[in-house]
Amino acid sequence: MRFSVVAAIIASASAAYAHAVVGIVHINGVSQGNGVNTYIRSPPNNDPVKNLDSLDVACNVNNVAVPKTLEVSAGDVITFEWYHNTPQDDIIDASHKGAVQVYVAPTESNGAGPVWVKLFSQGYTDDWATNKLIAGKGLVSITVPDLKTGEYLFRPEVVALHESDTAYKVNAARGVQLYMECVQFKVVSSGSVGLSGGIDFKESYTYSDKGLVFDLYNAEPKTYVAPGGPVSPIAVSSGAGIGPIPAGGSKPNAGPAPAGAAPADATPSSASADPTPTAPVATPAAIAANVPASKMVTVTIRSSSTMSTSTATEAAYSPLAQDTKNSGSNNSASSGGPVAKWNRCGGIGYTGSTTCVEGTTCVVQNSHYSQCL
Repeated sequence: MRFSVVAAIIASASAAYAHAVVGIVHINGVSQGNGVNTYIRSPPNNDPVKNLDSLDVACNVNNVAVPKTLEVSAGDVITFEWYHNTPQDDIIDASHKGAVQVYVAPTESNGAGPVWVKLFSQGYTDDWATNKLIAGKGLVSITVPDLKTGEYLFRPEVVALHESDTAYKVNAARGVQLYMECVQFKVVSSGSVGLSGGIDFKESYTYSDKGLVFDLYNAEPKTYVAPGGPVSPIAVSSGAGIGPIPAGGSKPNAGPAPAGAAPADATPSSASADPTPTAPVATPAAIAANVPASKMVTVTIRSSSTMSTSTATEAAYSPLAQDTKNSGSNNSASSGGPVAKWNRCGGIGYTGSTTCVEGTTCVVQNSHYSQCL
Protein backbone atom coordinates (compact mmCIF):
# COMPACT_ATOMS: atom_id res chain seq x y z
CA MET A 1 0.00 0.00 0.00
CA ARG A 2 2.82 2.35 0.83
CA PHE A 3 4.42 1.85 -2.57
CA SER A 4 1.20 2.55 -4.44
CA VAL A 5 0.63 5.77 -2.51
CA VAL A 6 4.19 6.97 -3.09
CA ALA A 7 4.04 6.05 -6.77
CA ALA A 8 0.74 7.85 -7.22
CA ILE A 9 2.05 11.02 -5.59
CA ILE A 10 5.17 10.97 -7.74
CA ALA A 11 3.21 10.30 -10.91
CA SER A 12 0.73 13.11 -10.27
CA ALA A 13 3.30 15.65 -9.15
CA SER A 14 5.63 14.98 -12.07
CA ALA A 15 3.24 14.93 -14.98
CA ALA A 16 3.85 16.60 -18.32
CA TYR A 17 5.41 19.73 -16.85
CA ALA A 18 8.52 17.65 -16.13
CA HIS A 19 9.24 16.55 -19.70
CA ALA A 20 12.47 17.43 -21.51
CA VAL A 21 13.95 18.11 -24.93
CA VAL A 22 17.30 18.90 -26.51
CA GLY A 23 17.09 22.36 -28.06
CA ILE A 24 20.68 23.62 -28.31
CA VAL A 25 24.01 22.09 -29.33
CA HIS A 26 27.46 23.44 -28.46
CA ILE A 27 30.58 22.54 -30.45
CA ASN A 28 33.92 23.04 -28.70
CA GLY A 29 32.25 25.38 -26.25
CA VAL A 30 30.46 27.46 -28.89
CA SER A 31 26.66 27.49 -28.89
CA GLN A 32 25.09 26.88 -32.29
CA GLY A 33 21.94 28.74 -31.29
CA ASN A 34 18.40 27.49 -31.12
CA GLY A 35 18.38 24.19 -33.00
CA VAL A 36 14.66 23.49 -32.87
CA ASN A 37 13.61 22.42 -36.37
CA THR A 38 16.77 23.98 -37.81
CA TYR A 39 19.48 21.38 -37.18
CA ILE A 40 17.50 19.25 -34.70
CA ARG A 41 14.64 17.04 -35.87
CA SER A 42 12.41 18.37 -33.13
CA PRO A 43 9.06 16.88 -32.07
CA PRO A 44 6.06 19.22 -31.78
CA ASN A 45 6.13 19.02 -27.98
CA ASN A 46 8.21 17.62 -25.15
CA ASP A 47 6.17 14.48 -24.57
CA PRO A 48 7.99 11.13 -24.20
CA VAL A 49 7.86 8.13 -26.51
CA LYS A 50 6.41 5.20 -24.54
CA ASN A 51 5.34 2.62 -27.12
CA LEU A 52 8.44 0.49 -27.67
CA ASP A 53 6.86 -1.05 -30.77
CA SER A 54 6.74 2.35 -32.44
CA LEU A 55 9.22 3.56 -35.06
CA ASP A 56 9.29 6.80 -33.06
CA VAL A 57 11.80 5.22 -30.66
CA ALA A 58 14.55 6.07 -33.16
CA CYS A 59 14.12 9.82 -33.68
CA ASN A 60 10.85 10.74 -31.98
CA VAL A 61 7.61 11.62 -33.78
CA ASN A 62 9.00 14.11 -36.29
CA ASN A 63 11.82 12.21 -37.99
CA VAL A 64 12.13 14.36 -41.08
CA ALA A 65 15.15 16.23 -42.41
CA VAL A 66 15.62 19.82 -41.24
CA PRO A 67 17.33 22.57 -43.25
CA LYS A 68 20.72 22.74 -41.56
CA THR A 69 23.53 20.36 -40.76
CA LEU A 70 26.30 21.12 -38.25
CA GLU A 71 29.86 20.46 -39.38
CA VAL A 72 32.35 18.83 -37.03
CA SER A 73 35.71 17.10 -37.18
CA ALA A 74 37.15 14.16 -35.29
CA GLY A 75 38.08 15.29 -31.80
CA ASP A 76 35.49 18.04 -31.60
CA VAL A 77 33.44 18.06 -28.40
CA ILE A 78 29.67 18.11 -28.96
CA THR A 79 27.53 19.20 -26.00
CA PHE A 80 23.80 18.56 -26.07
CA GLU A 81 21.70 20.89 -23.93
CA TRP A 82 18.56 19.42 -22.37
CA TYR A 83 15.80 21.53 -20.84
CA HIS A 84 12.09 21.57 -20.15
CA ASN A 85 10.84 24.83 -21.67
CA THR A 86 13.80 27.20 -21.65
CA PRO A 87 17.58 26.72 -21.38
CA GLN A 88 18.83 25.82 -17.90
CA ASP A 89 15.37 25.76 -16.33
CA ASP A 90 14.35 22.78 -14.18
CA ILE A 91 15.66 20.48 -16.99
CA ILE A 92 13.54 17.46 -16.01
CA ASP A 93 11.69 16.60 -12.82
CA ALA A 94 13.84 14.93 -10.17
CA SER A 95 11.33 12.07 -9.97
CA HIS A 96 12.22 11.10 -13.56
CA LYS A 97 15.24 9.06 -12.54
CA GLY A 98 17.08 7.03 -15.12
CA ALA A 99 19.81 6.81 -17.74
CA VAL A 100 21.38 9.31 -20.12
CA GLN A 101 22.81 8.02 -23.40
CA VAL A 102 24.07 9.16 -26.82
CA TYR A 103 24.00 7.17 -30.07
CA VAL A 104 25.14 7.87 -33.65
CA ALA A 105 23.94 6.48 -37.00
CA PRO A 106 24.43 7.32 -40.69
CA THR A 107 21.95 9.96 -41.82
CA GLU A 108 21.17 7.97 -44.96
CA SER A 109 19.63 5.25 -42.77
CA ASN A 110 17.09 7.70 -41.34
CA GLY A 111 17.51 5.72 -38.13
CA ALA A 112 16.07 2.46 -39.46
CA GLY A 113 17.78 -0.90 -39.00
CA PRO A 114 20.84 -2.04 -37.01
CA VAL A 115 22.65 1.27 -37.43
CA TRP A 116 22.80 2.88 -33.98
CA VAL A 117 26.20 2.85 -32.28
CA LYS A 118 26.38 3.88 -28.62
CA LEU A 119 28.93 6.57 -27.78
CA PHE A 120 27.96 7.36 -24.20
CA SER A 121 25.91 5.84 -21.39
CA GLN A 122 25.36 6.51 -17.71
CA GLY A 123 22.77 4.72 -15.64
CA TYR A 124 23.40 4.44 -11.92
CA THR A 125 26.81 4.60 -10.27
CA ASP A 126 26.85 6.73 -7.13
CA ASP A 127 23.66 8.42 -8.31
CA TRP A 128 21.19 8.35 -11.18
CA ALA A 129 22.43 9.96 -14.38
CA THR A 130 19.33 12.14 -14.56
CA ASN A 131 20.15 13.66 -11.16
CA LYS A 132 23.59 14.50 -12.52
CA LEU A 133 21.97 15.96 -15.63
CA ILE A 134 19.84 18.28 -13.48
CA ALA A 135 22.86 19.30 -11.40
CA GLY A 136 24.86 19.78 -14.61
CA LYS A 137 22.29 22.20 -16.06
CA GLY A 138 21.16 19.73 -18.70
CA LEU A 139 24.52 19.38 -20.43
CA VAL A 140 25.95 16.11 -21.75
CA SER A 141 29.03 15.94 -23.96
CA ILE A 142 30.69 13.45 -26.28
CA THR A 143 33.83 13.65 -28.40
CA VAL A 144 33.50 12.94 -32.11
CA PRO A 145 35.36 9.70 -32.93
CA ASP A 146 37.66 9.44 -35.96
CA LEU A 147 34.67 8.78 -38.20
CA LYS A 148 34.76 8.61 -41.96
CA THR A 149 33.66 11.74 -43.77
CA GLY A 150 29.90 11.82 -44.11
CA GLU A 151 26.58 12.82 -42.60
CA TYR A 152 25.42 11.39 -39.29
CA LEU A 153 22.50 11.58 -36.88
CA PHE A 154 23.54 11.98 -33.25
CA ARG A 155 20.82 10.89 -30.84
CA PRO A 156 20.93 12.06 -27.19
CA GLU A 157 18.49 10.15 -24.99
CA VAL A 158 17.01 10.14 -21.49
CA VAL A 159 15.48 6.89 -20.20
CA ALA A 160 13.07 7.90 -17.41
CA LEU A 161 12.08 5.03 -15.12
CA HIS A 162 9.55 6.57 -12.73
CA GLU A 163 6.66 4.60 -14.33
CA SER A 164 8.63 1.73 -15.82
CA ASP A 165 7.59 -0.84 -13.21
CA THR A 166 4.75 -1.72 -15.61
CA ALA A 167 5.19 -2.07 -19.37
CA TYR A 168 3.29 0.33 -21.61
CA LYS A 169 1.72 -2.58 -23.49
CA VAL A 170 0.24 -3.80 -20.19
CA ASN A 171 -0.92 -0.39 -18.98
CA ALA A 172 -0.70 2.55 -21.39
CA ALA A 173 -0.91 4.96 -18.45
CA ARG A 174 2.50 3.74 -17.30
CA GLY A 175 5.66 2.49 -18.96
CA VAL A 176 9.21 3.77 -19.45
CA GLN A 177 9.46 7.30 -20.83
CA LEU A 178 11.99 7.85 -23.61
CA TYR A 179 13.12 11.33 -24.53
CA MET A 180 15.28 11.78 -27.62
CA GLU A 181 16.02 13.97 -30.60
CA CYS A 182 18.10 13.33 -33.71
CA VAL A 183 20.63 16.05 -34.53
CA GLN A 184 22.06 16.42 -38.04
CA PHE A 185 25.86 16.53 -38.38
CA LYS A 186 28.43 16.23 -41.12
CA VAL A 187 31.90 14.96 -40.22
CA VAL A 188 34.28 16.87 -42.49
CA SER A 189 37.56 15.33 -41.33
CA SER A 190 39.00 12.33 -43.16
CA GLY A 191 38.71 9.61 -40.56
CA SER A 192 38.95 5.88 -40.99
CA VAL A 193 36.33 4.60 -38.54
CA GLY A 194 33.10 3.24 -39.95
CA LEU A 195 30.00 2.44 -37.94
CA SER A 196 29.50 -1.25 -37.31
CA GLY A 197 27.88 -3.42 -34.69
CA GLY A 198 24.97 -1.03 -34.29
CA ILE A 199 21.61 -1.90 -32.77
CA ASP A 200 18.12 -1.79 -34.26
CA PHE A 201 15.77 -0.16 -31.76
CA LYS A 202 12.94 -2.38 -32.98
CA GLU A 203 14.98 -5.43 -31.96
CA SER A 204 16.86 -4.05 -28.97
CA TYR A 205 14.40 -1.77 -27.17
CA THR A 206 11.79 -4.35 -26.21
CA TYR A 207 9.48 -5.05 -23.29
CA SER A 208 11.72 -7.94 -22.26
CA ASP A 209 14.65 -5.58 -21.64
CA LYS A 210 15.11 -5.03 -17.90
CA GLY A 211 16.58 -1.63 -18.65
CA LEU A 212 13.18 -0.56 -19.97
CA VAL A 213 10.84 -2.39 -17.59
CA PHE A 214 12.37 -1.70 -14.17
CA ASP A 215 10.86 -1.22 -10.73
CA LEU A 216 12.53 2.01 -9.69
CA TYR A 217 10.96 1.99 -6.24
CA ASN A 218 11.77 -1.54 -5.08
CA ALA A 219 14.78 -2.70 -7.11
CA GLU A 220 18.38 -2.12 -6.10
CA PRO A 221 19.57 0.83 -8.27
CA LYS A 222 23.04 -0.66 -8.74
CA THR A 223 21.50 -3.62 -10.56
CA TYR A 224 20.15 -1.38 -13.31
CA VAL A 225 21.64 -1.83 -16.79
CA ALA A 226 20.69 0.73 -19.42
CA PRO A 227 19.19 -0.59 -22.67
CA GLY A 228 21.06 -0.79 -25.95
CA GLY A 229 24.10 -2.79 -24.92
CA PRO A 230 27.58 -1.53 -23.99
CA VAL A 231 29.28 1.62 -25.22
CA SER A 232 31.05 1.01 -28.53
CA PRO A 233 34.85 0.66 -28.62
CA ILE A 234 34.97 3.62 -31.02
CA ALA A 235 33.73 5.97 -28.27
CA VAL A 236 36.25 8.53 -27.03
CA SER A 237 36.51 8.74 -23.26
CA SER A 238 38.04 12.21 -22.98
CA GLY A 239 35.51 15.00 -23.19
CA ALA A 240 32.59 12.65 -22.55
CA GLY A 241 30.31 13.14 -19.59
CA ILE A 242 27.52 15.05 -17.89
CA GLY A 243 28.31 18.53 -16.63
CA PRO A 244 29.82 21.86 -17.67
CA ILE A 245 30.53 22.62 -21.30
CA PRO A 246 34.21 21.85 -22.03
CA ALA A 247 36.39 24.90 -22.59
CA GLY A 248 36.18 26.50 -26.02
CA GLY A 249 38.64 24.97 -28.45
CA SER A 250 38.99 21.70 -26.57
CA LYS A 251 40.11 18.99 -28.98
CA PRO A 252 40.66 15.64 -27.23
CA ASN A 253 42.36 12.79 -29.05
CA ALA A 254 39.80 11.36 -31.46
CA GLY A 255 41.06 7.81 -31.19
CA PRO A 256 39.03 5.07 -29.51
CA ALA A 257 38.97 4.76 -25.76
CA PRO A 258 41.92 2.70 -24.47
CA ALA A 259 41.29 -0.78 -23.16
CA GLY A 260 39.62 -0.64 -19.78
CA ALA A 261 38.47 2.93 -20.25
CA ALA A 262 34.91 3.72 -19.30
CA PRO A 263 33.42 6.49 -21.43
CA ALA A 264 30.16 6.09 -19.53
CA ASP A 265 31.69 7.41 -16.34
CA ALA A 266 34.21 9.85 -17.76
CA THR A 267 34.30 13.40 -16.48
CA PRO A 268 34.25 16.24 -19.03
CA SER A 269 37.72 17.71 -19.39
CA SER A 270 39.55 20.34 -21.37
CA ALA A 271 42.31 19.54 -23.83
CA SER A 272 45.77 19.37 -22.34
CA ALA A 273 47.12 21.81 -24.91
CA ASP A 274 45.71 24.57 -27.06
CA PRO A 275 45.00 23.49 -30.63
CA THR A 276 46.08 25.58 -33.60
CA PRO A 277 43.24 28.04 -34.21
CA THR A 278 41.26 27.55 -37.37
CA ALA A 279 40.77 30.31 -39.89
CA PRO A 280 37.60 32.26 -39.13
CA VAL A 281 34.66 31.61 -41.40
CA ALA A 282 31.19 33.05 -41.54
CA THR A 283 29.06 31.31 -38.96
CA PRO A 284 25.32 31.88 -38.95
CA ALA A 285 24.12 32.50 -35.42
CA ALA A 286 27.06 30.97 -33.57
CA ILE A 287 26.86 32.25 -30.01
CA ALA A 288 30.07 32.27 -28.02
CA ALA A 289 30.10 30.52 -24.69
CA ASN A 290 31.82 32.19 -21.76
CA VAL A 291 35.31 30.96 -22.61
CA PRO A 292 38.66 32.64 -23.35
CA ALA A 293 38.76 34.13 -26.85
CA SER A 294 42.23 32.73 -27.40
CA LYS A 295 40.78 29.23 -27.31
CA MET A 296 37.70 29.89 -29.44
CA VAL A 297 37.09 27.73 -32.50
CA THR A 298 34.74 28.95 -35.19
CA VAL A 299 32.35 26.29 -36.45
CA THR A 300 30.36 26.42 -39.65
CA ILE A 301 26.72 25.51 -40.06
CA ARG A 302 26.03 24.12 -43.53
CA SER A 303 22.61 24.51 -45.06
CA SER A 304 21.33 21.16 -46.32
CA SER A 305 18.47 22.56 -48.36
CA THR A 306 17.28 25.72 -50.05
CA MET A 307 14.63 26.17 -47.42
CA SER A 308 14.84 29.65 -45.90
CA THR A 309 15.03 29.98 -42.14
CA SER A 310 15.20 32.84 -39.71
CA THR A 311 18.41 33.56 -37.86
CA ALA A 312 18.94 31.03 -35.09
CA THR A 313 19.08 32.47 -31.61
CA GLU A 314 19.50 30.90 -28.24
CA ALA A 315 15.83 31.33 -27.50
CA ALA A 316 13.44 29.29 -25.45
CA TYR A 317 12.36 25.97 -26.91
CA SER A 318 8.64 26.42 -27.43
CA PRO A 319 7.33 23.57 -29.57
CA LEU A 320 3.85 24.02 -28.17
CA ALA A 321 3.62 27.32 -30.00
CA GLN A 322 3.37 25.36 -33.24
CA ASP A 323 -0.12 24.36 -32.15
CA THR A 324 -2.43 27.32 -31.62
CA LYS A 325 -4.34 25.32 -29.02
CA ASN A 326 -1.11 24.79 -27.08
CA SER A 327 0.34 28.28 -27.11
CA GLY A 328 0.86 28.66 -23.37
CA SER A 329 4.02 28.03 -21.40
CA ASN A 330 4.79 26.33 -18.15
CA ASN A 331 5.07 29.64 -16.35
CA SER A 332 3.03 32.36 -17.99
CA ALA A 333 3.18 35.07 -15.33
CA SER A 334 4.57 37.60 -17.80
CA SER A 335 1.73 37.27 -20.28
CA GLY A 336 -1.19 36.14 -18.14
CA GLY A 337 -2.50 34.29 -21.19
CA PRO A 338 -4.17 30.90 -21.17
CA VAL A 339 -1.99 27.95 -20.23
CA ALA A 340 -1.49 25.13 -22.75
CA LYS A 341 -2.83 21.64 -22.18
CA TRP A 342 -0.53 19.53 -19.96
CA ASN A 343 1.24 22.60 -18.56
CA ARG A 344 1.30 23.94 -15.02
CA CYS A 345 -1.51 26.27 -13.94
CA GLY A 346 -1.22 26.44 -10.15
CA GLY A 347 0.36 25.24 -6.93
CA ILE A 348 2.62 26.56 -4.20
CA GLY A 349 5.03 29.15 -5.58
CA TYR A 350 3.32 29.42 -8.95
CA THR A 351 2.57 32.98 -10.11
CA GLY A 352 1.42 32.47 -13.68
CA SER A 353 -1.97 32.28 -15.31
CA THR A 354 -4.54 29.91 -13.85
CA THR A 355 -6.71 30.00 -16.96
CA CYS A 356 -6.33 27.02 -19.29
CA VAL A 357 -6.81 26.97 -23.06
CA GLU A 358 -10.30 26.21 -24.31
CA GLY A 359 -11.35 22.63 -23.74
CA THR A 360 -9.11 22.10 -20.71
CA THR A 361 -9.47 22.71 -16.97
CA CYS A 362 -6.91 23.49 -14.27
CA VAL A 363 -6.85 20.30 -12.18
CA VAL A 364 -5.19 20.18 -8.75
CA GLN A 365 -2.64 17.35 -8.66
CA ASN A 366 -1.29 18.18 -5.20
CA SER A 367 -0.51 21.28 -3.14
CA HIS A 368 2.50 22.06 -5.32
CA TYR A 369 1.17 21.45 -8.81
CA SER A 370 -2.00 21.98 -10.78
CA GLN A 371 -2.16 21.09 -14.45
CA CYS A 372 -4.31 21.95 -17.48
CA LEU A 373 -6.06 18.72 -18.51
